[in-house]
Amino acid sequence: MLKKLLLACICVAVLASAGTGLWVWQGLQGLDEPVALDEPVLFNVPQGATLTAVAQRLQSQGLVQQSFWLRLYGRLYPEQALIKAGDYEFLDGMSPKAMVNLMVSGDIKHWYVQFIEGWTFQDMREALRRVDRMQQVTGEWTDEQIMSAVGAEGEHPEGRFFPDTYAFTSTETDLDILKRAFGKMEVVLAEEWEAREEGLPYDNPYEALIMASIVERETGAPGERDQVAGVFVRRLQKGMRLQTDPTVIYGMGDSYKGRIGRKDLRTHTPYNTYRIDGLPPTPIALPGRDSIHAALHPDDGDALYFVARGDGSHKFSRTLAEHQKAVREFQLNRRQDYRSSPAPEDTSSGNDGGAG
Repeated sequence: MLKKLLLACICVAVLASAGTGLWVWQGLQGLDEPVALDEPVLFNVPQGATLTAVAQRLQSQGLVQQSFWLRLYGRLYPEQALIKAGDYEFLDGMSPKAMVNLMVSGDIKHWYVQFIEGWTFQDMREALRRVDRMQQVTGEWTDEQIMSAVGAEGEHPEGRFFPDTYAFTSTETDLDILKRAFGKMEVVLAEEWEAREEGLPYDNPYEALIMASIVERETGAPGERDQVAGVFVRRLQKGMRLQTDPTVIYGMGDSYKGRIGRKDLRTHTPYNTYRIDGLPPTPIALPGRDSIHAALHPDDGDALYFVARGDGSHKFSRTLAEHQKAVREFQLNRRQDYRSSPAPEDTSSGNDGGAG
């Protein structure tokens, strides 16, 4: 009788153990079940947060049914409890285990801000002000304060930041982005300057940057950048004035209302290349790598003038007589669908008159 009782107890214990094991197995298996979400959920993990605390928050937000199974999962697999701080995006269909894996990997949510070739520094600053999820620290700063903060105290900001798309996290500030853009322009300019052609009329990389910014504003057609640069380089070498409208527009500042008048061309400003010799004192926009490359690798043709055709491209001329004829053809009798950029979107602010 005693043996039968002992055997029965053992059987009950085994069954109980098996039942518990099955219960645990089923509970852990539930961590692989997809979670239905109406929209992506942004979930923040504070610095120093434990998986236990995070599991409880996930349960309170309805992202997991029972936090117990996540806590048990972390105990059974300690490496899966090493979550990292940051903002994480949970998508429809992700399982609780996938959410944990995301937090362990540190694959935090990124947002993006884009600076376009041809923008001014003020355009950049305005774009940064409009960005959500970014900590704003430079909103009330002067340009001088920003340049000091990026390590270029006393220098002019125009053209010194590389136009590109920059990813950022919620822990970064607008100043962090500005530092990255400034640093990237320094690298790109140094690389392009190192590989420049010989005999160019620039004393230093900054002068090449000024030229690149003019090329950027003159044309949005990729195939024309080296031609435009060639015209301006030859004009500098011959002692001719650049006579380019984008520099005039930049020098006019807020007084520019969409058109340049004869009075504007006669008004002396440091940027009016109809009145000054050589390059203006600073860049006039953010040049991209292609425009920097063109400024340092201009074409070796003989054109000294160009004028916009009205379809986004330009007519290049060798003599003043040819240029005047092109002006009459393309400017004095403008086509109805006239445009200065090569695509429907305004990727660059090309000018109407061109050099000359």
